Amino acid sequence: MLPEGAQFLVYLHDERGLSPRTVAAYRRDLERFSEELSQQGISGPGHAAEYDIRRFIARLHRQGLGARSIQRLLSATRSFYRWLMREGMANQNPAAQVRAPKAARKLPGTLDTDAVARLLDIREDSPLALRDKAIMELFYSSGLRLTELASLRWDQVDAASGLITVTGKGNKTRVVPLGSYAAAALAAWNRVRGQFAGFDEPCIFVSNRGNPISVRTIQARVKYWARRQGLPQKVYPHLLRHSFASHMLESSGDLRAVQELLGHADISTTQVYTHLDFQHLASVYDKAHPRAKKK
Repeated sequence: MLPEGAQFLVYLHDERGLSPRTVAAYRRDLERFSEELSQQGISGPGHAAEYDIRRFIARLHRQGLGARSIQRLLSATRSFYRWLMREGMANQNPAAQVRAPKAARKLPGTLDTDAVARLLDIREDSPLALRDKAIMELFYSSGLRLTELASLRWDQVDAASGLITVTGKGNKTRVVPLGSYAAAALAAWNRVRGQFAGFDEPCIFVSNRGNPISVRTIQARVKYWARRQGLPQKVYPHLLRHSFASHMLESSGDLRAVQELLGHADISTTQVYTHLDFQHLASVYDKAHPRAKKK
């Protein structure tokens, strides 16, 4: 790892407030870039030219590295050089004009409303069932990310106004709605939560040992309930977030509002859901229009 890279990682964590997982991804990309500079005999990042970056990207592509991985690596390299220029350790950003190969856009999977209703029709016969139902209701009600839900605290929830204040990627704060079904499920969980943890534990969701619940446990419980409720497809937390976004867009058509609710910095990230919405409309057309298909 370049010494400048180590300083950059500290900046990402301390000043930009990026999560440890994101910082770890930057670390892997910078270590790969550091190895490339060493192999090319370049003494430091300030001596690399645009040609060197292009040669690096072309070699990774020939070796079979995926387009999305290359895009992420280039993004990390550009950010690294912007920081180097700000700190006076580089005069230019040689990665600024380099483009990664285009990746095929993969549409996220979703559940239809009937499948969501089936998943959430949980028999509330145990404290853990109440907890798990509240977790899944929140995913679908508010479009939360997995890490956002796992770290959610009581002081972030305003049940009276039906709003949740969420701190998401890049330490950015947004306000999302708390649906009535999710609010009721949260209240039911709160009535039995004392069996596992006291009021001194700020996190809403805890394990049966009273510790803040882990993301792996949440993933496992969502998978468990999908099987138990008889859903044929694989279900995971982000699928509920995708379903939230798709159903909101399908009903409202308001792309900007969905972008705000999801916490996407760039609306192009949200636009993938317009393709899902079009697929739904095309399906309705095929079934309903008398001249959509030949009989």
